[in-house]
Amino acid sequence: MADAEPTVIKKYANRRLYHTGTSTYVTLEDLARMVKSGEDFVVTDAKTGEDITRAGLGQIIFEQEGRGQHLLPIAFLRQLIRFYGNSMGAVLPSYLESSLAAFTRNQDELREQMSRAFKGDFSFVEEQTRRNMELFSEAMRMWIPFAAGGNSTGAPPEAKKPPAREEEIEALRRQLREMQKTIETIAERK
Repeated sequence: MADAEPTVIKKYANRRLYHTGTSTYVTLEDLARMVKSGEDFVVTDAKTGEDITRAGLGQIIFEQEGRGQHLLPIAFLRQLIRFYGNSMGAVLPSYLESSLAAFTRNQDELREQMSRAFKGDFSFVEEQTRRNMELFSEAMRMWIPFAAGGNSTGAPPEAKKPPAREEEIEALRRQLREMQKTIETIAERK
């Protein structure tokens, strides 16, 4: 099938890029748009035929970074450089690929949650908050004997603890309502 073959982009000595599919010269911005639209291509040196796709894609990234669109933190770049020549460097490409694939898969779910949040549906936030509170409460129960002023007997905590938990939950609910109002205000401005 012809669609399975990537488009060939030839790079000439004068740094011009030639799109063999459309018989036109293209820019790095055009290549960036092709990547974003999912069009597969390879960049080859017009004189030698060598595959220089990696260098071309790297150049697109560095141009974007130079324009102030910083996706790559400095600490990440430094760590990446440290992996060159390192024995773990061979594992890093597949790790990064799988991490980005997982991130991409989760983007749709994240977009849906953000969309629901902007529409005022905070049920997912409330559910996550409830789970976090349960985990926190369970962790605190494990440490109560140590936090009860030397009571290491394992005796049950005082009966006053549940009302404090109710107050915490009500405080979290108030915060969620305030966040919802803020998001609604922002959404109305747009």
